[in-house]
Amino acid sequence: MTEHSTVTPYFPHTIQIDAQHWHSLDLGALSRLMADRAIPDIIFYRQLSLRINRRRPAGSPCVHAGQLNMYATLLKVYHHLIEVVAVEQTPNVLEDALKRSGHDPDDEMTTRTAGLFVEQFPPGGVLPAEGRQWLHAPAATMSRRRSVLRELLLLRLAAENPALDSFREILDDRQLTAVSPAYPQMVADLEQALSRGPLLPDLEMTLAAALRAPILACPDSLSGQVDFIRQHWNTLLPEELLEEVLISFDILLEEERAWGGNGEAGPPPVMEFGLAGKRAAATGGGGGGRDGGAGYADGSSVFGGYEYPEYEHFSADADWMSNVVLMAKMVYVWLHQLSKQYARPITRLDQIPDAELDRLAAWGFTGLWLIGIWERSPASQHIKQLCGNPEAIASAYSLYDYEIAADLGGWEALHNLKARAAQRGIRLASDMVPNHTGIYSRWVLQHPDWFVQTDYPPFPTYQFNGEDLSQSGDVVIQVEDGYWTKTDAAVVFRLIERGTGRIRYIYHGNDGTSIPWNDTAQLNYLIPEVREAVLQTILHVARSFPII
Repeated sequence: MTEHSTVTPYFPHTIQIDAQHWHSLDLGALSRLMADRAIPDIIFYRQLSLRINRRRPAGSPCVHAGQLNMYATLLKVYHHLIEVVAVEQTPNVLEDALKRSGHDPDDEMTTRTAGLFVEQFPPGGVLPAEGRQWLHAPAATMSRRRSVLRELLLLRLAAENPALDSFREILDDRQLTAVSPAYPQMVADLEQALSRGPLLPDLEMTLAAALRAPILACPDSLSGQVDFIRQHWNTLLPEELLEEVLISFDILLEEERAWGGNGEAGPPPVMEFGLAGKRAAATGGGGGGRDGGAGYADGSSVFGGYEYPEYEHFSADADWMSNVVLMAKMVYVWLHQLSKQYARPITRLDQIPDAELDRLAAWGFTGLWLIGIWERSPASQHIKQLCGNPEAIASAYSLYDYEIAADLGGWEALHNLKARAAQRGIRLASDMVPNHTGIYSRWVLQHPDWFVQTDYPPFPTYQFNGEDLSQSGDVVIQVEDGYWTKTDAAVVFRLIERGTGRIRYIYHGNDGTSIPWNDTAQLNYLIPEVREAVLQTILHVARSFPII
């Protein structure tokens, strides 16, 4: 997220940061790196919050990146109000108000106050000692003075906003007041002049009143202030800025998301399935408008009001499809059980005894779901073994490829089992996972661009010093160190291409309700080639199994 395109930025990452913290936290090098690589500002806020928190005494309240990002969003709205909306009424709105308040923009007191502000709160790339030269340089002097005046007004407004107390130290204006006693009065006079008009279009309030309205509505909550803007000013903001407002809430929600003590999400709402009329009668509420629908116990819909009619639209095989009785078997567990039962090694699909298929048919099963028959990612097994389980095998859903596992006998063994099962009226079933592969998979090796990824770690504490989980000499694959120490569950793993040196941080698979799965890689469905490849894979599985 960047500064709205119509506003000339002053601070590199929107929020006010004084010179002392800019240098003591070593933010200059970080900011230049981000600019060179076009890294979004949220990464800067995560680094900033980390560096502030590390300097605070143990037990002190923490600064959260989501709050810093929320404040930046608030400032971008303020910038839009000042530089776009207010300018429609008065082209030089701040300079004009300053003159009406009795202050000459060119007199010694005003220019000294502005110069001291630039020294205390320098813009990007300007050292404090160079502040006054920057302000009075011939190039773009008027625009620089206007941006300084805007930031003076917003800095003083920040001083009176209690919602910023958690990170007050980086934008505290008390030192500026100490070296420039005229600063508070000058800004107060400026705001007083703005309060006398004109009214902003579509808001029916002055600029001064508009800047204070969110703070007055929710003085102790940044999210409350931005929510005020979302509710009351949404028609005033351009689409891209309104989108940033919405994203700021998403970031804060994810940051403050409540997790259970065991690292899992809380329990899901309990759903009831049945005829809508029966549900309505039981709950006393409306039925939701469809037969066989799903709803909560209070009668509301699990689909958030987006119900669609469900018509039975089976193929010509409707007779068996609607009457399948399915048995699920974890393949390797089942083969192990059969080996013990028959006192001989049974490790392949074609070695499953006919007697077992006869038994299933006699019990009335017409479908056999073979879980875990695909070629699994060896990285998944290696992770489990390194974590202290030497006998573990790879996860059935961390796949290398959709080929029948070689140690199960491959396709030939499957066809043997399929034919014998069919003779007994049993159809084979398999599963297909469309949203991820294993972290070491054919697609990760051949198509690394197909996965959700960034070129930088999404969180500043991430470290990748563990063992290489790749079996290819072309790439290095490492999960984040927190997995080995059991202190974190990172959202990405690192992939290094040996030939080019390129580093990717690829997101782990996640169903949105639990922590990321550290042996998976999340596919990017925004890429048309990915969608087509997954469709073809589904067809590949469906051609091999009557039930998918």
